[in-house]
Amino acid sequence: MNKRFYRKLTALVMGTLTAMSISGTALAADTVQLNLDDSIQMALENNRNIKSALADVDAAKWNLSNARRQMGPTLSWSMGAFSLGGRDYDAKKIDKQYSNALEAGIPLYNGSLRAAIDKAGYGINAADVTLENTKQAIRYQATADYYQILQCRNLINVQQDAVNTLREHLDNVNAHYNVGTVAKSDVLASQVQLANAQQALVTAQNSYDVAVSTLNNVIGLDTDTVLDIRDQLGYTHYDLSLEDCTKFALANRADGAACYYAVKQAEAGINAAKAGNYPSVNAVASKSIAGSKAFKDEQSDAWQAGAKATWNIFDNGVTSASVHAAEATLLKAQEASRQQDEAIKLDVRTAYLNLQAAEKNIDTTKTAVAQAEEDYKIANVRYSAGVGTNLDVMDANEKLTEAKTNYYTALYNYNTSKASLDRAMGLPIDIDVAKYRASRQQGNRLKKVREDAKLHDDAILESTEEAKKNSKEEAKAGRKAEREARKAAKAQRADKKAVKEEAVK
Repeated sequence: MNKRFYRKLTALVMGTLTAMSISGTALAADTVQLNLDDSIQMALENNRNIKSALADVDAAKWNLSNARRQMGPTLSWSMGAFSLGGRDYDAKKIDKQYSNALEAGIPLYNGSLRAAIDKAGYGINAADVTLENTKQAIRYQATADYYQILQCRNLINVQQDAVNTLREHLDNVNAHYNVGTVAKSDVLASQVQLANAQQALVTAQNSYDVAVSTLNNVIGLDTDTVLDIRDQLGYTHYDLSLEDCTKFALANRADGAACYYAVKQAEAGINAAKAGNYPSVNAVASKSIAGSKAFKDEQSDAWQAGAKATWNIFDNGVTSASVHAAEATLLKAQEASRQQDEAIKLDVRTAYLNLQAAEKNIDTTKTAVAQAEEDYKIANVRYSAGVGTNLDVMDANEKLTEAKTNYYTALYNYNTSKASLDRAMGLPIDIDVAKYRASRQQGNRLKKVREDAKLHDDAILESTEEAKKNSKEEAKAGRKAEREARKAAKAQRADKKAVKEEAVK
């Protein structure tokens, strides 16, 4: 969690505690007041899937650096010390030799290395868009989990209303029973109905607690943290057409871009395989000396400089086989990309249709709630007047509870379907995927591509230095703990051995 948001979270916690202290309400010390934006921000900063994706970006970046540096100059030194013997050396009166060799080189032409650079470059492009895809997935997960809390809270209210009305009805039934106007069976049936409603209320409360723990896990808080959430599920009409949503998704979905870069990596793989048909050329320079003592040159002193070409003229079809295998890999990547585009279209259509269905259900269920409330009032009045049955009241109450549940479920489905549609369309978080691809296609280097695609200056595209430092310290502490454990085990074995030896004596 960065310092800016940590301060914000601290202020939220302290503000909540202060407010509750003033009002005289006791709250646990781990109560946090959050809204949807806070939840999403915390998830983006703390979720471990995102941190893992950041590590993948770091690995891809260094793989690219590794590939590029292989096209640069190299300098190597070798040293040897030997005892010599035999007729030739005896004649020269040489019985030992120290040799030193220094060699510098740089590739002038190497098709394999160039293809490896291209492949590694597309690899980090894939890692960048995969990171963006992971962030979008976590945003959706945090949003859906947040809405789940609101839905569970609404269902608690529905079940609580049912318990309250059934308790009032039971009091009414008992009053009628005490004066002899209804049978004992009405009392028993009302008690059973109330008990069932109380069980449903307990289940709803448990679902709420589970939903809170689930969101806490996603946003990086302890699972037992109490959340103070004051939002309500609402309704805002969505204006975009299915065609517009689909076009946007095909251009902006990060997982679609990742498949595209997998195809480009496969194309680079073909070039790498074809490099076996061409020579590799290196510029080399070397200096070597040999003497009876280290770094002496009385036995040998030589240097050479020039170019060295290597060409595998006949390899028994190895290169051809490699090319065919790479072409098959490309075909597989292309099919995966097409399949992903089809999945994107399906995702958008499914979310859009679910959104429309939920929107229609909001109006119908809202009307049904009003009708069910009126029906319950009529049934209750008729029972109190002695012209209705207990079954009518309980049936009306059950229908009212179902109507309210359906209404809140429609609201919940609409909001989650909207979040699902945003996810299916690939609404960006840190980078504009379409701009990223366009800049890369123009041949820009990674830094320029990222700058062109970034949506805000504080976008996190690589692991922070603090995260890298913490990782090293954790690994160091783990190694230290292992050494101490082995040392303790060794000491324990020594103590047991000493006890046995003492027992023998």
